[in-house]
Amino acid sequence: MKAFISALVLLLPLALQARPLLDLVDIQGVRDNQLVGYGLVVGLPGSGDKAQIKFAAQSLNNMLKQFGVQLDENSLPKSKNVAAVAVTATLPANASPGQALDVTIMSLGDAKSLHGGSLMLTPLRGVDGKVYALAQGNLVVGGLNASGQNGSSVTVNVPTAGIIPSGAIVERAVPQFYQPHEVVLNLKQPNYQTARNVVTAVNAVFGPDVARAEHKGKLVLSAPQDANSRITFMSLLQDIEVTEGSQRPRVVFNSRTGTVVMNDIVRVKRAAVSHGSLTITITEQQGVSQPLPFSNGTTTPIQNSGVDVQERTANMMLWPEGSSLDAIVQAINALGATPAELMSILIALDNAGALDADLLVI
Repeated sequence: MKAFISALVLLLPLALQARPLLDLVDIQGVRDNQLVGYGLVVGLPGSGDKAQIKFAAQSLNNMLKQFGVQLDENSLPKSKNVAAVAVTATLPANASPGQALDVTIMSLGDAKSLHGGSLMLTPLRGVDGKVYALAQGNLVVGGLNASGQNGSSVTVNVPTAGIIPSGAIVERAVPQFYQPHEVVLNLKQPNYQTARNVVTAVNAVFGPDVARAEHKGKLVLSAPQDANSRITFMSLLQDIEVTEGSQRPRVVFNSRTGTVVMNDIVRVKRAAVSHGSLTITITEQQGVSQPLPFSNGTTTPIQNSGVDVQERTANMMLWPEGSSLDAIVQAINALGATPAELMSILIALDNAGALDADLLVI
């Protein structure tokens, strides 16, 4: 009995591992914000947008007007050294004016490559339409495009997208919205056990009634109103270890790539599986029927069709009750199943009530 209890104590830390609290939750009001802008990349060696991309020519014309260059409205400038691009960046939470951001640039027209180009000054706006950053600089492009006069070309990676490290400067800070006396935590994976464990762990450190759970995904903590005290409070939250509640086993199947991912807690009930495939091969052969000499016959083309049907012999695999992931993988590999066939087997097991997991197709 003592040996059994000792073994159970050794297994508990493996099954129930504590994690830092802030790894399990998102703090309401503390979030990143997406920025987007429209700009021009100049200095391209003839690999920019062609003349039929009207918005690129109009953008170039508008930019020249700002510098006092007046052009006829009916004759837009035609330059293959310019490309219209979309510019995106992520504004971190609590970012202050003057901080630098990385930006990503993507071609909007038919430019062949952005290699060697420079982004002109581009305002980056948030969802509210306000300008939060300004971007400008030389692009770093990891792709390559080379073409010949006969139309042949070679493309490596993506030459129509690039980045500018620290290419944007924050001009406006995002106001933070939070309750003055509360901190709201949203669980990344809503779970009743996890919510209860968080409330218990926080109250054990700060005292009773500091944390409460509104539902399985939202926790409300009483916090100091003073900014300095609130920072100290949040730093103490980082050190709290919380045991995550048990999650439902899941099998994820990507129908586009054929990728199947299962976690280690997937189990199957006692089941027998037989999987086979029917292969039908049709061959077409063309020939000629040649008449005998002096028979006054004509040469006639003929076509012969051949059909071959093969059925692979399938063995019956027996899984005992509570089979683990290793047993599942080894049994399916023994059947010689492809990823698509593997998903068919898992769906059949789920329909039969023998798969203790949720199927997620993405």
